[in-house]
Amino acid sequence: MAPASELTVGQVAMRSGVAVSALHFYETRGLIRSHRTSGNQRRYGRDVLRRVAIIKVAQEVGISLAEIGEALASLPESRTPTRDDWGLLSTAWRDALDHKIAQLKKLRDGLSDCIGCGCMSIDKCPLRNKGDRLANEGPGARRLIRQAP
Repeated sequence: MAPASELTVGQVAMRSGVAVSALHFYETRGLIRSHRTSGNQRRYGRDVLRRVAIIKVAQEVGISLAEIGEALASLPESRTPTRDDWGLLSTAWRDALDHKIAQLKKLRDGLSDCIGCGCMSIDKCPLRNKGDRLANEGPGARRLIRQAP
């Protein structure tokens, strides 16, 4: 028996391990597409299973839905993404991930010199008070001090 060429939202949810509500959300964001039957029920092409798998993997490594949407928009519609497609997408994301990793390492390594709240005028805070710019406003926790009316 040949597999159905179209899937219901429940079938996609079951096969992909993604909640129906998430599939609806992905669809509203333009990440996946469906069409409606005469009875107004959603139907998805089988290619959506691979697209959902790509979305899940990309989200897990920290790629934003906007970036995922841009990447998926570069693929031909209604065609199951191939290994070559994945290679192009993952290569493009690799540089962004390397940049994020470098930023996180810098944050981790500098965190011990900063209390992280950004409210105090600490000269070593590279996160929220770079160059001790709050010192120009006066002493103390500048972000917590309210000016008198």
